[in-house]
Amino acid sequence: MNGDLKYQYARLNIAEKLIAINVVIFLLNLILVNLFRLPNIVNWFNLPENIGDFILQPWSIVTYSFFHSGFGHIFWNMLMLYFFGRTFLNLFDAKKFLNVYFLGVIVGGFLFMIGYNTIPALLNQNGVLIGASAGVTAILIYVCTYLPNQTVRLLIIDLKLWHLGVIIVVLDLLRLSNGQNVGGMLSHLGGAALGYFYAKQLMNGKDIGAGFGRFMDSIANLFRKDKKAPMKTVYKSAKPKSTTIGSTTANVDRKKADKQRKIDAILDKISKSGYESLSKEEKDFLFIAGKED
Repeated sequence: MNGDLKYQYARLNIAEKLIAINVVIFLLNLILVNLFRLPNIVNWFNLPENIGDFILQPWSIVTYSFFHSGFGHIFWNMLMLYFFGRTFLNLFDAKKFLNVYFLGVIVGGFLFMIGYNTIPALLNQNGVLIGASAGVTAILIYVCTYLPNQTVRLLIIDLKLWHLGVIIVVLDLLRLSNGQNVGGMLSHLGGAALGYFYAKQLMNGKDIGAGFGRFMDSIANLFRKDKKAPMKTVYKSAKPKSTTIGSTTANVDRKKADKQRKIDAILDKISKSGYESLSKEEKDFLFIAGKED
């Protein structure tokens, strides 16, 4: 049974894995609090508005995104993450997805704290932040910015993605001005700003999340079980080297370069004319390339 779960989890894409982790944490917290009457663990991981409290639990700038206040909160967040995550991963790899998502979480969290410590109406109020909304909004706005002309159906209305992005941001601004869930709306806007800026910079050839990605890789490497084997002394053979390996490597490099050129051409076509302008072969090629990455 345990092996089957591991196998099924390994088959999920990175967005689906995040959804699974969020759902498991949500259910586990419900069970611990309601059935076993244990203290609510959310208090250890939510993001406080007070800078002093944040310094005592700095991990909360990320961990707050894995906890939700109720079924409706997690349902809508995970639904949006599933649909827009799937579109994102048809175009980009898992590492870029994580960069956009967690940078959105971090920027949204900091905007929440800045707002509660600078906006006069919030200065004397207490608040904490939980939920994946900032990261989800970052992914959503990133996709809307990168594929502005792609059409989606919203109930009975066909909308271009850039229209949908504008609607979401305007609704958040209206709710913010009305004093509805101010902390949450601030985090949404932080995630939206990150997603928009990230996509715009990438379209100009600059990946602003590359440094963050390397930092996350270095953290992950600390917990990897497989360590590098000790170096061994290798004695050179007197026989001349075969050119087969070099030839094979050159062929592999050439194929990778050709594949990347084709991907770049397709992405350029999407940015100009929208995803629907692609032929079936181009869509299939992009989908397969995304899975291979």
